[in-house]
Amino acid sequence: MSTPFPSASIASPVASPAVATNPAVPRSAPAKTTAAAKPATKASPKRPPLMAQPRVQRVVYPLLVGVVLIALWQGMVTAMDLPPYLVPSPILMMKTLFTDWAALGGSLWVTVKITVLAFVVATVAGVLISFLFVQSKRIETALFPYAVLLQVTPIVAVAPLIIIWVKDPTASMVICAALVALFPIISNTTLGLRSVEPDLQSYFQLNRATRLQTLLRLRIPSALPYFFGGLRISSGLALIGAVVAEFVAGTGGQGAGLAYQILQAGFQLNIPRMFAALLLISLTGVALFVLMAWLTRVALGGWHASENSQD
Repeated sequence: MSTPFPSASIASPVASPAVATNPAVPRSAPAKTTAAAKPATKASPKRPPLMAQPRVQRVVYPLLVGVVLIALWQGMVTAMDLPPYLVPSPILMMKTLFTDWAALGGSLWVTVKITVLAFVVATVAGVLISFLFVQSKRIETALFPYAVLLQVTPIVAVAPLIIIWVKDPTASMVICAALVALFPIISNTTLGLRSVEPDLQSYFQLNRATRLQTLLRLRIPSALPYFFGGLRISSGLALIGAVVAEFVAGTGGQGAGLAYQILQAGFQLNIPRMFAALLLISLTGVALFVLMAWLTRVALGGWHASENSQD
């Protein structure tokens, strides 16, 4: 006697495809579904407003603060009726800058020349000394305190001796400024050369890399962020050292720098001219820092996280 279970098992697979072959469902529906499943073209990212861009903010915000400070300065001088020999107004300072540009421009060139030469000397000497320190921990331990001694010794106390020993005034001022700018290069570069990943250093040792190969392919790339950080500090210190050396040397004539113009303006109570010379020194320092920041971005912007951060 037969049971109904085999017929039910045969009928069940026939009933399920009947839903798919229902004439109420159009045959073109799967095609439409497939066409709708295609990914839509991505819209181009919306560019943020101009003032929301970090590069614009880094320029506009400091300029706005500077404009506000200059406006307050001008307003206080005008409201209190301060005499020019006490505090000159920004308008008078700019007028003096243009009228005395023949003397101030030449002095600016002398100061910039001494600053750049001292900065180059400090950079080359600092990098070579750092390469020497990194070769042996004993060498660094023995010589690094003398590098610190150069940093803590006031250049005002050493500059007269250097000016006496070195007959050329320009060379003596370059040496004085280079001594001021030397320590940040040594300190930062040495720290960067030491700050290598232990795993990478072990890998180089495993492959029996020479000291020169380790220095060129491992230590120098790791030290570049520290090195450029030292450059940003050293550029400003080279300018300070150049101005201090000019104060001590007191050279006049065609070799006079901005420090001599400040001294001469102080003796003559020409305070607007003094402020104009100070403005040129400040703008030179800002320009050096901006140049070093640009070099850092060019050198590290393509691969280092410190220059690729969006914060």
